[in-house]
Amino acid sequence: MAKNESIFRLENITRRFGALTALDNISFDAPRNEYISLLGPSGSGKTSLLRVVAGFEKPDTGRIHFMGRDITDLPAHKRGIGFVFQNFALFPHLTVFENIAFGLRNGTDDVTDAEINSRAQDMVELVGLEGLEDRVPDQISGGQKQRVALARTLIMQPKLVLLDEPLGALDANLRGRMQTELRQIRERLDVTFLHVTGSETESLAMGDTVAVLDRGRIIQSGTPEQIHDTPSSPDVALFLNRFNLFDGRLSAQSFQGPFGTVPVSYVCQNPKDVYAVRYDRTKAFRKGDALPGPALPARFLASEYLGSSIISFFETADHKQVEVDHHLSFGDPDDYNVGEEYILSWDPRHAIVFGSEVAA
Repeated sequence: MAKNESIFRLENITRRFGALTALDNISFDAPRNEYISLLGPSGSGKTSLLRVVAGFEKPDTGRIHFMGRDITDLPAHKRGIGFVFQNFALFPHLTVFENIAFGLRNGTDDVTDAEINSRAQDMVELVGLEGLEDRVPDQISGGQKQRVALARTLIMQPKLVLLDEPLGALDANLRGRMQTELRQIRERLDVTFLHVTGSETESLAMGDTVAVLDRGRIIQSGTPEQIHDTPSSPDVALFLNRFNLFDGRLSAQSFQGPFGTVPVSYVCQNPKDVYAVRYDRTKAFRKGDALPGPALPARFLASEYLGSSIISFFETADHKQVEVDHHLSFGDPDDYNVGEEYILSWDPRHAIVFGSEVAA
């Protein structure tokens, strides 16, 4: 396989369940030797896409290529693709060691007991389960079960591992640690991970490439920075949960919204006119302060402490909620009085405008 060739390629994949279209004519090239995050809301088709790639389901139309060959009609056990289930799917009567070794002991390849034991022990050490080999799943924590499920997949030496929301069952502290460990394991083994998640924070933190799935279609893919800084549509911006979105009217390279009329230099193609500005680009000012751009009157509601930042919630005259994110590395936040009116503003150069009229 050529160095720049994708690890797998989807060509016009459609999957229907009766009247429901779970995957709608998806085409996607997955770069090899990367951590790929597949981000999407519930019902977007994430798990259906994983199952089609794995071979657990067959697409109604389209072709799947893996490492340069067409595998569309190949059964799952012959694809050489690993799958880590959301619920881990461990064998409750087997020890940690035997759960990890299960695929080698029961596979079609003739592997000696010595090699099975050696590879299983290597996996135990890789995922940090030393000393737990003789325990059964009920005797280990959720994070340790996650490591067993991953090791059981990796022992088969796949070049692609599919992970179906693998961190969803873990608490917040453990999720953070496992994010780092999963990336380190992937890099050490020179394998591609395709990680499905509904968390925008998780996808941006973990992915070398992020693909955003919505209503059965991949609506944007790119680096985390590209997805975060330049969402391609209001739907992507909304799902990232980092942008205030305003309806309005785009005309003659200016946008008229609830904050007045502001100049526009660049427009992303979209059927509906929408103005987007990130929470952390939005600032609250008192009446009489000099403003960097638009002026949006809003009443302060409440603030929420998030550890590294503070999110403040405001409400406009038309009852739209607007969020302001202040990162504590920039100093102490301002004190706002509940019910008092402020002016929200931002540098218009930091805004993203979507509309049918593409500015020159």
